[in-house]
Amino acid sequence: MRLFPRVLRLERQDEGDAICPHCDHPLSTVWYQELGGFAGKRYVYFCSSCRKVLGISHRKGFFMG
Repeated sequence: MRLFPRVLRLERQDEGDAICPHCDHPLSTVWYQELGGFAGKRYVYFCSSCRKVLGISHRKGFFMG
């Protein structure tokens, strides 16, 4: 039984572009929009080719920790 989870290795990769999981086009540019809201800032990231959502991030405000 493993007490600690396996450490995932992270490698920087500057060669080539990432591929969109929806349309399979190279992601040389990722578009984003700021979403309105009361608590902090949220951003939606999407493919510049097919415009499908790749992810959403949330940044808390200064007083929210």
